Amino acid sequence: MDDPALRLGRNVKLLRDARGLTQSQIARLAGLPRATWANVETGAANPTLSVLHRVARALQVSVEELLAAPRAAATLYPSGSLPVRSRAEATLRKLLPDPIPGMELDRIEIAPRGRLPGVPHTPGTREYLVCETGAIELHAGGESWTLNPGDVVAFRGDQRHSYENAASVRAVGYSVVVLAPSV
Repeated sequence: MDDPALRLGRNVKLLRDARGLTQSQIARLAGLPRATWANVETGAANPTLSVLHRVARALQVSVEELLAAPRAAATLYPSGSLPVRSRAEATLRKLLPDPIPGMELDRIEIAPRGRLPGVPHTPGTREYLVCETGAIELHAGGESWTLNPGDVVAFRGDQRHSYENAASVRAVGYSVVVLAPSV
């Protein structure tokens, strides 16, 4: 869809439909005649900057969003396409392809009798560990906790810590790291 008028029309219609409004209702909100709105949606119009501004304001988006190429509804990330840190005893796999500022989310898989050393984060960081299968021992700050499926422990992620699987079956857990805000 290279025609900017058709792209504008498609975006405007999608945004209006997502809000559950008729052309008459949204045209009234924009202070435009319904016919003008209909022409924008069909791509038949060559709207002025003033009309684009009114349309964007009524839909509560930027003019840039009205004109932008449509984004894909979803993106598939095949297995193995996200970063993995692997050792003989454990695998740490990133779960999200796009960074979330101040947060890390990883899947931890520990082989039977395996151990994974943690990396201390910046001061003030909080870490949350949840066990999905097996049992995971967390060692942090001179203390230890054994997590069974469904258990969660919250701890300071800015100290030395490690994860261990003392059992004879594989253990899987998830780590959520909430980094301290930078000063």
